[in-house]
Amino acid sequence: MQKMKKHILTAIALTGTMATMAQEAPEKTEPKLTISGYAEAYYVFDFNKPADHTRPGFLYNHTRHNELNVNLAFLKANYAADRIRGNVAVMAGTYAHYNLAAEQELVRHIYEANVGVRIGEGLWVDAGIMPSHIGFESAIGKDNFTLTRSLMAENTPYYEAGAKITWTPNNKWLFSAMYLNGWQRIKRPDANQTPGFGTQITFKPTSKVTLNWSTFVGNDKPDSVRQMRYFNDLYGTFALTGKLSLIAGCDIGVEQPSKGNNDMNAWFSPILIARYTFSENIAMAGRYEYYNDKDGVIIATGTPNGFRTSGYSLNLDVSPVSQVMFRLEGKLYNSKDEIFTKGEVPRKENFSIATSLAFSF
Repeated sequence: MQKMKKHILTAIALTGTMATMAQEAPEKTEPKLTISGYAEAYYVFDFNKPADHTRPGFLYNHTRHNELNVNLAFLKANYAADRIRGNVAVMAGTYAHYNLAAEQELVRHIYEANVGVRIGEGLWVDAGIMPSHIGFESAIGKDNFTLTRSLMAENTPYYEAGAKITWTPNNKWLFSAMYLNGWQRIKRPDANQTPGFGTQITFKPTSKVTLNWSTFVGNDKPDSVRQMRYFNDLYGTFALTGKLSLIAGCDIGVEQPSKGNNDMNAWFSPILIARYTFSENIAMAGRYEYYNDKDGVIIATGTPNGFRTSGYSLNLDVSPVSQVMFRLEGKLYNSKDEIFTKGEVPRKENFSIATSLAFSF
């Protein structure tokens, strides 16, 4: 009887210890597969009336004039577990047609294809085709303050291929470093064997403020004429009140004019966007931007002053339900030189009106 009591007490003690250990052990993320989708139809009327229905070549979203089209539609699968995560998404639309024109046809319809492994607390390694670490705008229109993309977004990478390591020590800081195939490239050109490198630091001092600094270093030309590029993207998002939000940012980049040349061609692009939410269903946003690329590093024009263009836009958003967004936007570009044309007549201005209808699930 004494031995039985001893065994019972020992079993109770072990059970209690195991229960305590179970309570103290960190909870693991249950594996979860999520299927989501997005589709955005649009119509743009460009008052310069391009005969081929193609809007200016420095735009890669909402590119078709005077026709109803799809900018982006994709279907995505996301897998998330305690140590593994991954994304696969296939897409179609004029965004894919124009923005991935330089890629092999086989991969032009891949929006995302990446896998990640957690190698430590808050430390992940991801590899594959991923959204760009540069900028506050993506190709998913409903997630942006404005219907159309900014000049700085259109002329920096929307996607990147390579590997990255990300560390989030807490809910305020994010640090990331990338090894990339280049400046918005899935396949590195045969004549270019120079890898690209990137970094990102994000700081959220409060739930209403996000500050970001992203960089890129690399060569986007054949190795025989290597011209190193050094790029910085800085922006902040601010929820000033419950209804008013602000985004302020600036891109600054330099590139060698020729191989071995220590002089640098520079470009920069500041932007300011304000958004006011009238209600849960209605919002309005205004944007001012300026893009100065006088040496034609990113946008070549062949004009005396290069690409030196201001942009102004105003848009209205209506969301009858959370999954649907209707948008209307007017936008004006004003350039220092006559880089636009209306028929055969050179012009300094380009005005357009755009509408879009987006659906997500």
